[in-house]
Amino acid sequence: MALLGSMNFAALTLCVLVLAAHNYQAQASSRVIFGKKNFKSFVNYNSSVNGLCATSVIIRGYKCQEFEVTTPDGYILSIQRIPEGRYGVGSNVTKKEPVLIQHGVLVDGTTWFLNNPEQNLPMILADEGFDVWISNTRGTQYSRKHTTLDSSSQEYWNWSWDELVTDEMPAIVDFVYNQSGQQKINYVGHSLGTLVALASFSKGILVDQLKSAVLLSPIAYLSHMTTELGVVAAKSMLGETLTLMHMAEFDPKGVPVVDFMKGICAQTGIDCNHLFSSITGENCCLDTSAFDLFMNFEPQSSSTKNLFHLAQTVRSGVLTKFDYERPDANFKHYRQVTPPIYNLSNIPNNLPIFMSYGGRDALSDVIDVNNLLEHFKYHDEDKLSLQFIDNYAHADFIMAVNANDLVYKNVTSFFKRQF
Repeated sequence: MALLGSMNFAALTLCVLVLAAHNYQAQASSRVIFGKKNFKSFVNYNSSVNGLCATSVIIRGYKCQEFEVTTPDGYILSIQRIPEGRYGVGSNVTKKEPVLIQHGVLVDGTTWFLNNPEQNLPMILADEGFDVWISNTRGTQYSRKHTTLDSSSQEYWNWSWDELVTDEMPAIVDFVYNQSGQQKINYVGHSLGTLVALASFSKGILVDQLKSAVLLSPIAYLSHMTTELGVVAAKSMLGETLTLMHMAEFDPKGVPVVDFMKGICAQTGIDCNHLFSSITGENCCLDTSAFDLFMNFEPQSSSTKNLFHLAQTVRSGVLTKFDYERPDANFKHYRQVTPPIYNLSNIPNNLPIFMSYGGRDALSDVIDVNNLLEHFKYHDEDKLSLQFIDNYAHADFIMAVNANDLVYKNVTSFFKRQF
């Protein structure tokens, strides 16, 4: 893996969740929510032994199936299927539309199940009669196998979101497409899950197998992302990057990363006990118990190269393949001295797309979303639906207690309009 000589604040703003989790877990306490029951009682925390079905789905009255998908580059991914609603709700639907749900960076599929069944998207869709599939990106807790590589090796982590576009997502979509009787798939992505989708669509990948796409907190351009740590991180990473870059796996719970983040906070005097909101923006509507669950299950590992790739997007303001930052290295990989551009204007104008974004989102900033929407100015008007929620930030779209009323009902209606 080529090593970059410098790095700006993007990687740090994506990874400072590390210390937030580290500090928060030391403080977290049980809370009573949703009436008289503590939601934590529904969740099995032994995730290292049990799969996602056992930890988060079956225990709440839903059928769930575990599958493995092998990518062309050898990664063995865990994906789950919820074939019908709770206690058989929706089992009488004769033709179940498949929906594939993809999480963002530094988390896994568990993040969709932090609220109760009436407030989390996969179970809502299952109760509405959809055939629901949950994917888990390579390197996360359920997707750490490979046909030849061990996850402790550096080579296992030699990937960025480019490989999610070219290898991972096509393998998952092919599998769901065939398992669903070759029905076209409805897609949901959050954060990095939207970037992978957009980049794929721009290359003509996935579009023939998808019926529609929902993009929550869409990420493509990151130049206007807002965090308190922007300037500090830009300066700090210049001196410390090489230390981090020798770690191919970016393990947010690992001692080197936690120590690095503690050092940043100590040097600057920033209160790192409240980094979650400084990264995501001021989320309006998170239940404290769902947040406790988030900090118990997340964050997950990613590749350091993946975070660097995201950082490059902030620095350049252009969406490209991974930049090896030397003309000869780029030429070796791409047969050109600069990395190829993902031209989002190539996304088919007739692909049904629903985007929902928030006014307080520090990662999917409104200016950046508007820059993204410039590529859709010629999109078929009846194929593009937009929703803006002024007081929503990045995590509200997957964890807010009112996400069903404000977002998920619109998602369900959008999918049903495609029947």
